[in-house]
Amino acid sequence: MTTVRLSLKALMLMAFMLAFSALANAQATRTWVSGVGDDVNPCSRTAPCKTFAGAISKTADKGEIDALDPGGFGTVTITKSVTIDGTTGAGFGSILAAGTNGVIANDSLTASPNSIIVSLRNLSINGAGSGFDGVRFISGRKLNVESCTIANFRGNGTNSDGIDINPSTGTNFNINVKDTIIRNNTGDGIRQTTAIGTLNASYDNVTLVDNNNGLEATGGTGNITRSVVDNNSGNGVTVSGGSIVNASSNQVTSNGTGFNCASPSTIRISDNNVYRNGTGLGGGGTFNSFGNNHILGNTSDGLTPGITNPK
Repeated sequence: MTTVRLSLKALMLMAFMLAFSALANAQATRTWVSGVGDDVNPCSRTAPCKTFAGAISKTADKGEIDALDPGGFGTVTITKSVTIDGTTGAGFGSILAAGTNGVIANDSLTASPNSIIVSLRNLSINGAGSGFDGVRFISGRKLNVESCTIANFRGNGTNSDGIDINPSTGTNFNINVKDTIIRNNTGDGIRQTTAIGTLNASYDNVTLVDNNNGLEATGGTGNITRSVVDNNSGNGVTVSGGSIVNASSNQVTSNGTGFNCASPSTIRISDNNVYRNGTGLGGGGTFNSFGNNHILGNTSDGLTPGITNPK
């Protein structure tokens, strides 16, 4: 009888230890990082992690990583649906990406490729003059970038982009960039391309300054509204490869060419101010205008777009 009791106690103790271990290793819906955290921690509010890469392995699919206090939390590759928020209160989430990429979204090797939704909020992503790309979207379903600053990616020449959107697999992709500053990159502020599927991108209240091209679209559809595209050495907005860009209520100033459209692509423009560029409108593609743009004070105002009357 004593032997049986001891065996039962041993089994109960083992079951308790296994349950505790499973609980300790469970992924949390919300995890935390801190400038004084440690990646051996469970990434809880009271025991935060040190880096985004450390926290993401302990964050459940569709969960969220938040910055508890100011810190540099390192580069990260994302393979699951997740939100990373640098927060606007006590926290300040920054990523220093010298000699590398800041954030990569890539679920191509997972069990369900082209399905993840990645959201980046309130982050400073800094290439420190030698970084490659600020944000790379390789595979997934949706990318949201909100209230971020992406700057100083200059380590790979004109291929160093603030945001590089170039999905390698899949059929449908959605990109949303809002309230974000992208500046001082030797590549494009935003480079949008795809050789596969359907890509639809929305850029609202985005500042694209001191890049090669502000926005370059060589595939899919881009919609840019309420944005400032200024002082880019190439073009403010450039479209090729059959891509379509709808541009409304933007300030496009002091670029090589304000809007450049190559055949067989299309740019539709409404209520834009196009000032002080080398050329206002250029290229051999199709421009459609509602006739309410202000194209003035450029070295050459360039093309006269076809007028499409609103219905």
